[in-house]
Amino acid sequence: MSTATATTTKWGIDPTHSEVSFKVKHLVISTVTGYFKSFDASAETDSEDFDGAKVSFSADINSIDTNQTDRDNHLKSADFFDAEKFPTMNFSGVLQGEKLVGDLTIKDITKTVELNVDFGGVVEDPYGNTKAGFEIEGKISRKEFGLMWNAVTEAGSVVVSDQVRIILGIQLVKQ
Repeated sequence: MSTATATTTKWGIDPTHSEVSFKVKHLVISTVTGYFKSFDASAETDSEDFDGAKVSFSADINSIDTNQTDRDNHLKSADFFDAEKFPTMNFSGVLQGEKLVGDLTIKDITKTVELNVDFGGVVEDPYGNTKAGFEIEGKISRKEFGLMWNAVTEAGSVVVSDQVRIILGIQLVKQ
């Protein structure tokens, strides 16, 4: 009697074809977009559709970029991410159909999050590399992760919304 064993395929990030961004309301009337310029991701899967894939991700907090140096420095400070003490944000989870469910750690706080996934498919690039593409989106409460700073305007509006949209365009390359 023979036993079939599943082959695990490992995938790594293609950083030149991936981006990690976030959006947050400012003064309730407009949206500020930011990016993490330095990040890493990997996946291990036993299936071609990535269902059940184990996914890990990390972002370098010091690589945050909102196109405004003073704001970036404030986000890196103890008021928000406290990059000196907590230099990375980490995620570890499993792809379950069109959902990526796992533990997100920001600062020293870990919470389970669920992100929506649009799997773009797998293709071979002109150089013979096998690539897989994903669009991933979700929302988190920044305050649940200890990012508590805020101010109130004279009219009573908060400066920074609690809700943060996470948007990732990820391309993985078969290892």
